[in-house]
This record gives sequence, C-alpha cells and structure tokens, in this order.
Amino acid sequence: MDTTNNDWLNDVVFDDDGLVPVIAQDHETKRVLMVAYMNRESLMETVRTERATYWSRSRQKLWRKGESSGNEQLVREVQLDCDGDVLTLMVEQIGGIACHTGRNSCFFKRLTPNGWQVTEPVLKDPSEIYPDG
Repeated sequence: MDTTNNDWLNDVVFDDDGLVPVIAQDHETKRVLMVAYMNRESLMETVRTERATYWSRSRQKLWRKGESSGNEQLVREVQLDCDGDVLTLMVEQIGGIACHTGRNSCFFKRLTPNGWQVTEPVLKDPSEIYPDG
C-alpha cells in the first residue's frame, strides 16, 4: 500500500489506551476470522509491510500475526468505519488457520437452545502450532 504520508492516521480514532479494534476478514469468503487491537505503531507497520501486526494487550507488545505459528495474514485492504473507531482488514490467511485453537476462525461456536455448539473442526493441533506453550 503506497501511502506517501501519514495524514490518513489522523482519521483513526484510538481509545484512551491508544488502541482501535480490528476485524480480520477473509478477502475472498468475507468470513470474519478474528478480532484484535492495533495501536498507531502496529497500524503503520501493517500498512507498510502489508502483513497484519497487532497490539497484544496481554503481552503489552507488538504481535506480528504468524511470527510463531507461520499463519500470517497478508493484507489486501484496510477499511475504516464511519466513526473512524473500528478497522477491518481484508486478509489472505496463510495456512488457513487464524485462531490459536487451530481453527480457521475464532468464531467457531454457535448458540443453540442447548448452549454453545462447536461448528468447526480443529485443522491443526495447537501444540503443533505453538510447541513452546
């Protein structure tokens, strides 16, 4: 993505913690894969490298999607909502696995009259994706 200056960043509304929620969506199927957060630095890196980089709230550091699992997200398009406070990344999900549980999407549970039903199989055991824990 060729962004010659960073003026576009002024339209993004970051919360009090300096974060903006991000929806990662498969660019072909339009399926929602996951929701994460970005700060200014991770958003700039994502645009510069065309690879999704998020802000890990639990680790308090940049999280380059796929750096340990190999399941990178190649960014095809970045969209900003009407209020400027939510982003959507249209991505190509490398390896077909976006979720740390080894599934294609983090949204694999459907509410039924009997409670939550798992609707998607594990594609790869998480211990094979993250051997160090």
